[in-house]
Amino acid sequence: LNIWRIPEAQLEQAQDDATILAIRDMERAGIDIITDGEARRESYSNRFATALEGIDANDAGEVIARTGNARTPVPRVVAKIRRKGPVEVRDMEFLRRNTDRLAKITLPGPFTMSQQAKNEFYKDADEMVMDYAAAVNAEAHDLVKAGADVIQLDEPWLRNDPDAAKRIAIKAINRALEGIKVPTVVHLCFGYAAVVPGSTKPVGYSFLPELADTVAETISIEAAQPKLDLGILKELAPKKVMLGVLDLGDKTAETPEIVAERIRAG
Repeated sequence: LNIWRIPEAQLEQAQDDATILAIRDMERAGIDIITDGEARRESYSNRFATALEGIDANDAGEVIARTGNARTPVPRVVAKIRRKGPVEVRDMEFLRRNTDRLAKITLPGPFTMSQQAKNEFYKDADEMVMDYAAAVNAEAHDLVKAGADVIQLDEPWLRNDPDAAKRIAIKAINRALEGIKVPTVVHLCFGYAAVVPGSTKPVGYSFLPELADTVAETISIEAAQPKLDLGILKELAPKKVMLGVLDLGDKTAETPEIVAERIRAG
């Protein structure tokens, strides 16, 4: 699927230009730890997930969407999952060359990728999750070598199947982060505001306290839009918590006072 309006010959330069704009926006805003803005990605997960060996992204399968009310097309797993080579390393190198701030890069988590794929190869679904984890781990090590100061795993689909998450997710996340010496983050959320209206968002996570058992240093959670009961944070006491304090379902920009109030509430 070609989602780009830029001709192929100019696409890389256009994406680089967009990335520079994102970097400078974050620097001007005074953000301490910045990303590349992910302008090169169709989504937070597909770019990495569809680059793996064993994946057929052309003849799609279907799974129940994370909202639970629709089926969504996904890649099919047709052979053993392996990382063929670097996917995001150039992105990290470009970011590192263009800022002197601490730099973070994100990877889709192994559990989330397994939920976003139609398994047509593995007899044991947990084995598939662990192969995803091995692929993520190899990429993460190369990203650290390329200059990443922080590695974040995006795992929003943990709440899609909490029973499976309780069985395999912690083991998979820990495998994905094995040997990574820089600070690490696991991120959860309820979905894009434009896709999931705020009125339909859950008020709590079906899989959150368990993340205290991961090797990740920090747990990042969406909190403002679903008006999350922050009492749950005590279950993550061993961890740092990165609290989502912007309500993306409301187009009105928060005042500094509102942001500060939400931070203090955490």
